[in-house]
Amino acid sequence: MAEGLDVYEYAVVRVVPRVERAEFLNAGVVLWCRAREHLAARTALDAARLRALAPDVDAGAVARHLDALERVCADDPAAGAAASEARGARFRWLTAPRSTVLQTSPVHCGLTADPAAELDRLLRALVTGP
Repeated sequence: MAEGLDVYEYAVVRVVPRVERAEFLNAGVVLWCRAREHLAARTALDAARLRALAPDVDAGAVARHLDALERVCADDPAAGAAASEARGARFRWLTAPRSTVLQTSPVHCGLTADPAAELDRLLRALVTGP
């Protein structure tokens, strides 16, 4: 491994309005770097694209759930008991396969010297665009 670089894992957060159709909209990224004890999520819901995909979905409710995911990663006590779990355990819980409106991609990994900057880069590359 290159000096100064640490392994990180990430998953894309997806909004899956109708799980039976398996159509989704990327809405965020959650990143875990064990060596630096860095767990964070960044989300960006494109409500117009969500309405185009599923006009009947409550975009406000989806946005609130995305916000809750960010708060769980940020150790926010208002996010409930999950926010007090060990960061690695939280990452595994958040990225576990589920059949709900919010799902995550498979977990991927990489190397970084700056997990926060890498999270911002991933959000731009996978969710918001340049």
